[in-house]
Amino acid sequence: MCSAPLRRSFLHYPAPVTGSHHRDPRPFRVRVPESDLADLRERLARTRWPEPSPAADWDQGIPLSSVRDLCRWWASGYDWRAAEERLNAWPQFLVTAGGTELHVVHARSAKEGALPLVLTHGWPGSVLELIGLVEPLLDEFDVVIPSLPGYGFSAKPAETGWGVERIADAWADLMSRLGYGRYGAAGSDWGTSISTVLAQRHPDRVAGIHLVPPLAGPAADDVLTADEQAALDQMRRRGRDSSAYSEVHRTAPQTIGYALLDSPAGLCAWMAEKLLTWGDLTRDQVLDQVTLYWLTGTAASSARLYAESIAQVATWMADGAATGPVPVPMGASIFSNEVPRTSRRQAARRFPDIRYWAEHGRGGHFPALEVPELLVGDLKAFFRRVM
Repeated sequence: MCSAPLRRSFLHYPAPVTGSHHRDPRPFRVRVPESDLADLRERLARTRWPEPSPAADWDQGIPLSSVRDLCRWWASGYDWRAAEERLNAWPQFLVTAGGTELHVVHARSAKEGALPLVLTHGWPGSVLELIGLVEPLLDEFDVVIPSLPGYGFSAKPAETGWGVERIADAWADLMSRLGYGRYGAAGSDWGTSISTVLAQRHPDRVAGIHLVPPLAGPAADDVLTADEQAALDQMRRRGRDSSAYSEVHRTAPQTIGYALLDSPAGLCAWMAEKLLTWGDLTRDQVLDQVTLYWLTGTAASSARLYAESIAQVATWMADGAATGPVPVPMGASIFSNEVPRTSRRQAARRFPDIRYWAEHGRGGHFPALEVPELLVGDLKAFFRRVM
């Protein structure tokens, strides 16, 4: 479908700073023009739908009925303004750090000496995935939630090289510019890798990292327990049956970007397949993520992180000790419906200083949305041990 290009008038990225190392963060608020929302609804109304799959259920991808239901609600019932209000309830800024413009939620605790905590999302998540954690964490932390480069309201990198290492360095620069010399880091999905690399590259600044889950695979000579074998089998099944999106992101993010930037129904199907199968999310929680990617036009730019870094993550899963031990305390939350589920002994080869390890009987890939009370409890319990 081709029609008028989407407007981006609510986003403004000032020119990158080339002089002084310090510059005050620039206040930022989200306010999407009504014309962008009208354009979205008009595009949804003109969707060209495929026929239903002849295969059963999800055997060939997300069913037509699921996507049509989501898009029907997206066009007539979903309230983007409510999502804006949740973001705008907290201070947001644009900060030049690491050579790019970063959007960041930055909420300060009333507690004297509160530990700064940088929370990092992944794909298909965003700051909207984590924004509900701000209030319950503020009694113990200054909360910092950046949008990844190429995601959400952060600028889109114009050159290659923006893998997890460069993002970790940008996070270190961001925290310095916000006035923090020592802080904790936590994340899931890409946030797991970025938090880990941040600790490896800046151990003098990172008090500890909390990972959901830590990435580390079995050693070649391991005799696996029944639970470890089951987790490994499940990860291999997912790799065989449900990893096409990752290969497309890794090999052709530009190609898939043309379709996802032009068709909201296409973007919804592409993202909802993972949002619904990786976690137990409501319809509105799914559409929060999809709408943010649509309105910011970040389907292609977000996918490029796979081209930059997925091979490195695969190495960590194949051999957890390949890059040497991570030299800061680590805490972990293992949720029962997450894939992968690293065992503590596998993680210990890469993370020798495990201070906290929690295994939960519920929750999946998006614990900040599915079981926020469990995640908040784990974050507090871990970081109390490293203060």
